[in-house]
This record gives sequence, structure tokens and C-alpha cells, in this order.
Amino acid sequence: MLTIFGRKTGGYCDGISRRGFLKIGGLAFGSSLVTLPDILRAEEAGRGSGTGGPSKRHKAVINIFLAGGPPHQDMWDLKPEAPEEIRGEFKPIETNVPGIFVGESFPRLASMMDRAALIRSVVGATGRHDLYQCNAGYKFDDQQAIGGWPSLGSFVSMMQGPVDPAVPPFVGLAETTSHVPWSDPGAAGFLGPAYGPFKPDGSALQNMTLNGITADRLADRRSLLRSFDQLRSEVDASGALEGVDSATALAFDVLSSSKLVDALDLSREDPRLRDRYGDGKPYNYQYDGAPTCNEQLLMARRLVEAGVRCVSLSYGRWDSHGANFDLVRDHGSKLDQCLSALIEDLEARGMLDDTVVIAWGEFGRTPKVNSQAGRDHWPQVGAAWVAGGGLKTGQVIGATNRLGEQAVERPVHFKEVLATLYHSLGIDVSRDTVLDPAGRPQYPVDMPPIRELI
Repeated sequence: MLTIFGRKTGGYCDGISRRGFLKIGGLAFGSSLVTLPDILRAEEAGRGSGTGGPSKRHKAVINIFLAGGPPHQDMWDLKPEAPEEIRGEFKPIETNVPGIFVGESFPRLASMMDRAALIRSVVGATGRHDLYQCNAGYKFDDQQAIGGWPSLGSFVSMMQGPVDPAVPPFVGLAETTSHVPWSDPGAAGFLGPAYGPFKPDGSALQNMTLNGITADRLADRRSLLRSFDQLRSEVDASGALEGVDSATALAFDVLSSSKLVDALDLSREDPRLRDRYGDGKPYNYQYDGAPTCNEQLLMARRLVEAGVRCVSLSYGRWDSHGANFDLVRDHGSKLDQCLSALIEDLEARGMLDDTVVIAWGEFGRTPKVNSQAGRDHWPQVGAAWVAGGGLKTGQVIGATNRLGEQAVERPVHFKEVLATLYHSLGIDVSRDTVLDPAGRPQYPVDMPPIRELI
């Protein structure tokens, strides 16, 4: 959490304690408190070790989690010829690409199928009710001995660094959910907390503004802190403190810049555009999951525009053991509105080719409808919707059998999907590596991108 105020325990005449002042630049990353200078030094070290700095063209990914397991048979892979207890209540509708059909809850997305691709054969799910594989591609147990496998956003933070020093490269918008794993924005794993997501919750937003502190007063404190660092550097014969001053300067740049705060302020948007996205209310079927907060997709676009490389968010609660069709009518129509608005918005701003957008969940749902008009967990196969990023769109990848039970054409593993996202960001998963805590080079994923999309 960016903060300039400590507890008013005395010290300076304005009520800011010496301890609080010296903690200027803290950020709340996950459950660990790390100072922003630490993060910036880590990123600078990563770039200095040959991983490369930010590219001239700002590539980005918006990772939308349909947490709980969205029913592929009612959204992207309808089976109208299957028995009634399999096909459910929805009818397929034509898209603007001949021969491709989607569920009737998605008319707006159907009208822009040429700008998207469907993956109907996502396999490799472990069946865990979390977003770990959507974040990292790997199983939850992989590399836990050294801290766990880093998420997409964390790898991107480490390998590419920030586009702008005042804007974190990885932002997690997911609101806290009662089932905590559904609000996981992606962990840093063995890369360490410096590369975790920035989560702009209420307290973080409040402390990113200089309430009562002028730019001149901040500059005075910046000067004082620099003198402390220079004093320590003079007595440090090892040179270990080299670079502290520059990293701390970047921390002040973040604190004094309005870019991140402005990006998170939706009141700056044209009300007509906000209406196009909608707000997703009322939040039906939320239970222990995320709300259908349409405005987070608009916020994601604003963050990418400000310089964020990876935005993750959790949209809705798709665990439809009962009332599956009512839930899809509610969640689906809202998703259709905001996701189509996002694609149109990115395209209008010339950002779509540089921004890949994906919407998917941790697994699919049972072909057979249960006695509560619901569908249960089905890790055997799932689906994903993807657009932008310079990918080859207007097509369907893979297919399931006539009952939607299993992939019978072109199975696509989670890792292949992640590899495709990395490719869109300019990261070559067959070549680019980072070092784990044991000093061993590690590739972000060990499978190639989806060849049909790149």
C-alpha cells in the first residue's frame, strides 16, 4: 500500500512519526509488506541480468476469470442435437463468422466473432476450485517446495518491468470473495513478493493521494531521505547500497504521480461509455464468489492505457450446481455487455492488437443436467474465449464429442493457453527464462503457444 502517513505518535510537528516517514513508498503485495524501493531495485536487477527492459510497444493482457467453472455447453459449445438432459435450455445463435455458433445469451459477442476465437477443448484441469491454473498453467503442487509457480503477471513483471515507473506492471482487481481462492489475482511464487500484483483496494487508493502534503513538502522529505541514503552509502565499503538513491527516487515518482489514481477513477470516463459497459447490477447468484462488476472491465482498459502490462479480475460466480440456466441468463447477458464493450473500446483506441483479452474458468461442467437443474464439476474439458493481441481470430480451436464430455479434436492444455498469452506479450517461452531460488533457469511454461492462433 502506498502510504505517507504513519500513526500520529509524535515526532514531526505535523504528526508524522519518524518511523512512518521512513516507510514512504510501502505497497501491499498479497499478504507481505514490501517497500516500493525494494520492488524497483528487484525489477532493475532483473533487467540488468539480461531479461530486457520494456519494449517500445506496450503489450498487455486482461485475464478475466469466470470463477467457479462456467458451463461450456451453455455458452461456447452448445449441443443442440444431444438428448434434452444434455443440451439444456439454450439455443445456439449464428455469429458473424459463418459456421460458428454460440449460446443465445451472447448476441453482442456473436456479432464480433471475427475479432475473437473460441477454444472448445481446454484440458488438464485438476478439479481444484481455484484459479491457479488460469494464472500459472501449472498444477498447484508444482514447485511448492521453493514457493510455488509464479503467475503470468509476476513473470511479466520480472521479465519486462514497468512501462512507467509510476504504474505497477501487474494489477489484480479481483474483489475479496468468501471462497478466497476465487479472488486470487495470481501469486508471485518463487519469484518473491516484489513481483506480486498490486491490489488497489479502498485503503490503498486512499493512501495513494497526498492528503494535506504539498509537492514542496514531499520534495523536502525526499531530500532528507536521500541524505540518509548517501550517509549510509559513504560508510558502506562493500558498495551493496549502490542504486538505493535511484530506486527510492522512483518510489517518490509513484507516490507523487496521479497516473495510477486517475486510471482507477471511472468518473473521468464519458457517461455514455460507462453506460455501454453497464454496472452488472443487481449482483445475483454471487453467494461466496465475485460480483458481476462490469465496471472492472472498463477499469482494466484504463489501467492498460496507463501502462499496466497484466490485469486480472474475477467476474461472477459460475458454480452452478443448481439453477444453472437462470444463472447463465443473468451472468451471461451481463458478460456479453461488458466484454463486447471492452473489445469495441480497445479497438476504437487502437489498442486491441496490442492487448489480448481472455475469459475462462478453472474447468467445465457436467454434460448431464442434475435434479436441481444444475450442472456439476467437470474437469475433463472446458472452454475459453480470447480476442486481440494480434492473434488469428474468427475461428474455433478444438472440439468435444456430441455430448460435450471430452475433447476429441485438438486438446489444448492450460499451459498452451498461457504460452499463447506470453507470446502476445512478446515473451518467447522456448527461450526466455528466469532463475529460481536454487539458481536454475526456469521457463514460464513448458508447452508451446497454440499454433493455430499465432
